[in-house]
Amino acid sequence: MPNTDVHATDTTERELIVRLAFGSMAAQTVRAAVRLRVVELIGDGQRRAAEVAADAGAEPQPMTRLLRALAGLGLLKEHAPGTFSVSPAGALLDSQRPDSLTSFVRVFTEPVVVRAWEHLDTSIRTGDIAFDTVFGTDFFSHLAQDPELSAQFNAAMSQAAGETAAALPSAFDFGRFTSVTDVGGGDGTVLAGVLQAHPQLSGAVFDTEEGLAQAPKTLELCGLTERCSLIAGDFFRAVPKGSDLYLMKSVLHDWTDEQAVTILSHCREVLPPGGRVLIVEPVLPEIVDAGAESHAADDGVTYLSDLNMLVNVGGRERTRHDFEDVCHRAGLSLTSVTLLAEAAPFSLLEAAAD
Repeated sequence: MPNTDVHATDTTERELIVRLAFGSMAAQTVRAAVRLRVVELIGDGQRRAAEVAADAGAEPQPMTRLLRALAGLGLLKEHAPGTFSVSPAGALLDSQRPDSLTSFVRVFTEPVVVRAWEHLDTSIRTGDIAFDTVFGTDFFSHLAQDPELSAQFNAAMSQAAGETAAALPSAFDFGRFTSVTDVGGGDGTVLAGVLQAHPQLSGAVFDTEEGLAQAPKTLELCGLTERCSLIAGDFFRAVPKGSDLYLMKSVLHDWTDEQAVTILSHCREVLPPGGRVLIVEPVLPEIVDAGAESHAADDGVTYLSDLNMLVNVGGRERTRHDFEDVCHRAGLSLTSVTLLAEAAPFSLLEAAAD
């Protein structure tokens, strides 16, 4: 029988529900901080809220309330009434930092992305993609029609890939291979990290025209224009030949199982003897254990990502069994699954031809 005695309910349990209910408000608070550039305006020292408000073109009293909310969320620190500094976490909202997450925040609090979540219950009842119903087109077609949002999305994916780009080169034996094609590789951040650490490799970034828009700049900044080519195309139609390693980070989770099998099958078709497919994605456990060490730091975000795939693009996060299934249907065998500890919750899934 459920506990119906309100007075017997643990205070921490009630606090959990309240905190979750306020979650969307916290997200919009962070969005406002990014849009008003408050972290950049505060800088490395301490500043009064009135000074930040003046520089942001805002009113002092509402700005003070915003800064106090950010302090309550752990992004700022209030040293004296109305005087604030930036916390280490808050510093990630400085767009000038190389590890900034400002574009990530902008995209995942963007009304276009958030609106479909209002229909999560409908997606769960029907299995339909809420985004398509709300906007009359699929998410990626919508991006292609909005160059500004597309550029922001590409930047967000690049920022999200930073940890993986740093951790991946030493987490896998790339010395066995001569060429890597990053399928759905976006602006090339992940592949650039691999190529810089392994000078014997050549590479190619394969994506749509929109996905590749920022890739030339990435390769130029990394000094890789001679070692890495850019190939525009559609991985639902084919994957380019010429590599003995095919890399995919955060690609398969955007798509249904049938679509994932299609993408993997196209990789299998061009895989030479001894070649491998390397998938970089979170791997959900078969049973949710909120107390497990590997998921404590994740704080349920991967499961929220799974629901985001449902409402916005129709994809899903997968368990090891799910990955084994789609690989098998594509003519591949999953040979190993290794947690990418420095970029958790991502894992490396290596697949070979059957």
